[in-house]
This record gives sequence, C-alpha cells and structure tokens, in this order.
Amino acid sequence: MRKIVLIMSVSVDGFFEGPDREIDWHLVDEELHQHFNDKIRTMSAFLDGRVTHELMAGYWPTADADPSLTGPEVEFAGIWREMPKIVFSRTLENTDWNTTIKREVVVEEILALKAQPGGDMALGGADLAATFMRHGLIDEYHLYVHPVLLGRGKRLFPESESRTALVPDGSRTFGNGVVLLRYRKDAA
Repeated sequence: MRKIVLIMSVSVDGFFEGPDREIDWHLVDEELHQHFNDKIRTMSAFLDGRVTHELMAGYWPTADADPSLTGPEVEFAGIWREMPKIVFSRTLENTDWNTTIKREVVVEEILALKAQPGGDMALGGADLAATFMRHGLIDEYHLYVHPVLLGRGKRLFPESESRTALVPDGSRTFGNGVVLLRYRKDAA
C-alpha cells in the first residue's frame, strides 16, 4: 500500500511561512535539493492545495530554461513536470502539467489512491495537511527544520482537539544546518 508523506519545511518555532507568506528563509542548497530530488523521484504523485500548486506551477515548468540554475534544480524541474499531480481546490478552474483537480478531500477516494500500486505520494500545503490529519490520512511526516526563528507567520500545524502519536523514524542533519525529522504514524 502506498503511503502519504507530508514533506514540509518549517522554522524552529513551527512556522512554514512568514507573516507575508515569505519563504525566503528556506536554506535549500545543492545538497538539500539533491536530497529532495532523490526522495521525490521515487514517488508516484504530488498531492497539493491550490496555493502550493500555484506556487510550484508558477516556477518549475520552465525553471530548467534558466542558465543560472544548478544541476539539482534543473533536475527537479523535469521531475515536477512529469510527476502526476492532484490539486485540491474549490476555486481553481483548470491547470496544466499533468494535474488533476479535486474539489474536496473524500476519504474513500484517498484510501483508494493509497491502495493502488506505485510509489508513495508527497503531500504539500499546510491547509491540505490539516484536512488530511483530521481524517487520519497521513502515514509519515518528513519535517525539514530550518535554523531560524520567524517569530510569527503561519504555523504548520493548527490547534487540534485530538492527539496524534508518532514514532520517530530517523533524522539527518545537512551541511547548511537544516535538520530532517522523520516520523510515522503510530499503528497503535
């Protein structure tokens, strides 16, 4: 069975974006970008909310035409274009780049996606992640903690009435100070 893996960058104080939606504090260097490529290339789909999808679609489809980009960035542009994408949006009318639009998260449909053969699926976007969390659909959490305190912005995880037990599943420190923390959902 395929897993849904939340892959997100966060500040040490738990924000995924600053107060003006800025992500310029992300420390994505060549080592970290190559790590992302190696991980994502084995997956079968991106599952994103509208905002995340539009951010990605606004840059990656033609990014590899920029002669100033490094090898991992050029490589990711091709991975992003080719990977099937499902964007969850009530307002997006159409999109390109191998993308299917879903109007809402239907648990039975997500479970059917997970039951299909193929690689795991990458979940992106805080609002969509909150919906998937409410329905217990996230199997793994891969949090890339960047060495910065933003002080304010949008938190990755909203307040919740329920507790979710997680099992540590490894960590890695990158040369730029970013720390990957991997967790999986507790089967109990």
